Amino acid sequence: MPVISAPHDFNEGHLFVDLKPVVDHPLYLKCEGFNFAGSIKLKAANEMVESAERDGILKPDSVIVESSSGNLGVALSMIAASKGYRFLCVTDSRCNLSTRLLMEALGSRVHIVADLDENGGFLGTRLEYVRSLCASDDRYVWLSQYTNPGNWQAHYRTTAPQIARHFPRLDVLFVGTGTAGTLMGCARYFRQWHRPVRIVAVDSVGSVAFGGEPGRRMIPGLGMSMRPPLLDESYVNEVVRVEEADTIRACHRMARRGFLFGGSTGTVVSGATEWLSRHGTPDITAVAIAPDLGERYLDTIYQTNWLQDLYGDQILDGGQILDGELAATLESDDPAPREPDRWP
Repeated sequence: MPVISAPHDFNEGHLFVDLKPVVDHPLYLKCEGFNFAGSIKLKAANEMVESAERDGILKPDSVIVESSSGNLGVALSMIAASKGYRFLCVTDSRCNLSTRLLMEALGSRVHIVADLDENGGFLGTRLEYVRSLCASDDRYVWLSQYTNPGNWQAHYRTTAPQIARHFPRLDVLFVGTGTAGTLMGCARYFRQWHRPVRIVAVDSVGSVAFGGEPGRRMIPGLGMSMRPPLLDESYVNEVVRVEEADTIRACHRMARRGFLFGGSTGTVVSGATEWLSRHGTPDITAVAIAPDLGERYLDTIYQTNWLQDLYGDQILDGGQILDGELAATLESDDPAPREPDRWP
């Protein structure tokens, strides 16, 4: 076992789950949640912070500021606490309460925006707030995960080579798309590999990352209300869009087999399963990237009242995933959701 002195020094990158017994298709899931930040965002966060330090952008009195729907905020909170920086996360009402509490427990401050942008999301409002902060005080340092090349370079250096090491005959890779950092890092790596790999980007219905009409998205993580500046579609072979109802069903299907994953992972697995049902063969080697685990979603996608309020009583296929007895137990035991405080 390693002995570490900083939390970001540990990140398990070589754990894969064989999902064939769960999804009835050959699919390996690369688990990225086994680190102290709990998600794949630790890689990008560490790369961006270290790059800013090398370039002299971060100073002892700097305040790191970033827009995040959750996981990157936790990763930056952890790194900032370890290195002695202050951190302010700008998020919105879709951020899971547990994620916000994690950031605050690590000493960060959280600002929640409430106004929708012109695309019906919160990203534009979050970015406007970050820009106003940086204009008001030069101690604020915006790492800008949406444009920072360190975002994709982290995955070019780590995530993709880890997959290549375990699956030298890889045929298809499924990658969820938010900022497109993971997608572009892996796609660029495998474009130069010894054999062709089909890159399938997985996006949420209602996201405009690859075009289309904006729509309601209640599960944080994947999807964007603007085109990701890092995205280069020439590296992407295909895009699969997933309804949030299918994300939720995929999460519950895995949970019933003992694997508790987050909403981003549910989206990727649902998209991969749909693609493999159309194109898969018994001997195909397919890998999907699981960005996070499920604990931070216990009060949302794993909470019966939240699901029924937003998606209706039939969201879990009329009880095929959660049987009626278990659903009734959850309904009676779940506490009322706590309203997040606001930090001006």
